[in-house]
This record gives sequence, C-alpha cells and structure tokens, in this order.
Amino acid sequence: MQDLDATFSALGDVTRRAILEHLKHGEARLSDLAEPFPMSQTAVSKHVRILRDAGLLTIEKRGRTRYCRLTAGAMKEASDWLQDYRAFWSQRFDNLAHHLAEDSA
Repeated sequence: MQDLDATFSALGDVTRRAILEHLKHGEARLSDLAEPFPMSQTAVSKHVRILRDAGLLTIEKRGRTRYCRLTAGAMKEASDWLQDYRAFWSQRFDNLAHHLAEDSA
C-alpha cells in the first residue's frame, strides 16, 4: 500500500502529470522537461525526483546531461488497483440502468 500511496501522491500534482505526459512520447533531457514550465529547472528537478522515488520514471546521467524515461511498474500497480473499483462501479451502474428500465416499463 505504501507504494500506491507514493504513486497517487506523485500523480496528485499537475506539473508531475504534465511531465509524465511529455515522457509518453519517449525519453527526454531534464532541461527539455523544464522548458514549458514557469519555474526554475531546480523546481522541476524536485518534481522529477518525486516521480522517480514513486517508481514512475528513471533518470540516467550521460556525461553532464540527465535523461528521464517512464517506467511502467508503479503505474500498472495503480491501474490494477483501480480496476477493482472500475468493475464495482460498472456493476452499480448496470444495476441502476436495469432498475430504471424496470420502473419506466
């Protein structure tokens, strides 16, 4: 559960979600990730560190440049956990639709 807490906490910030969105398209330099945000590269680095600590991305240093890329493990665990609730709510909505159909008949 602690891993899920870290994942959802990391995903709870709009900047971190935007960083992950950027990384969907492939590996990126940290400086490229920082470019669209109205904050310092140091501030973006803190967001990246939180994402790394949550297992959502990896950072690789090549020379003086740091590259980031998505990792699937933590996101898959969160998705798997949510899947149980998708099934629960889907069943609830199906029951409601059935009940409403009976009432209108």
